[in-house]
Amino acid sequence: MDDVVEVVRVEGGIVVGHDGSKCAQDALVWAARLARRADIELHVVRAWAMMTAPQPSSWSPGYVPPLPEWEQAVLDELTRHVKAARLDPAVRVNCHVVHDKPAAGLLAASEGANLLVVGARGRGGFRGLLLGSTSDQLVHHAACPVTVVRTGATGREIDAASGSAVATE
Repeated sequence: MDDVVEVVRVEGGIVVGHDGSKCAQDALVWAARLARRADIELHVVRAWAMMTAPQPSSWSPGYVPPLPEWEQAVLDELTRHVKAARLDPAVRVNCHVVHDKPAAGLLAASEGANLLVVGARGRGGFRGLLLGSTSDQLVHHAACPVTVVRTGATGREIDAASGSAVATE
């Protein structure tokens, strides 16, 4: 990795924001099911800053690795989250990391997306909120439709074969 990515551009497909939280993992699984049914690409995006990124393996006290090493550490962690989700192998998944604030990075990615999917809550400190600040900003300002996935929510899924709504567990 030579350059640190500051903008993610996609051409169609579903963009899902992932910050490593449980809500983000649930949003990833939800978005992957939809991508599979619609036969479109899934773009998993993690926006990061040094304060929120995992430390590169070269990090040591007194040494701050170059930004490309931080970016690689973020990409490695994101890839592990995607693998842990055990998505249908037929889903075409692309992982992207962007050095930017979460809302700004995802807003830029939404410009070319068919749909943006995020979890209701991320890793922020205000646990009592029903909707996190990043999700709130995306709902109001994204360039495409937004779906907010709530962890543990039950609802209705669309059965691909019949096209009718079915209850899920």
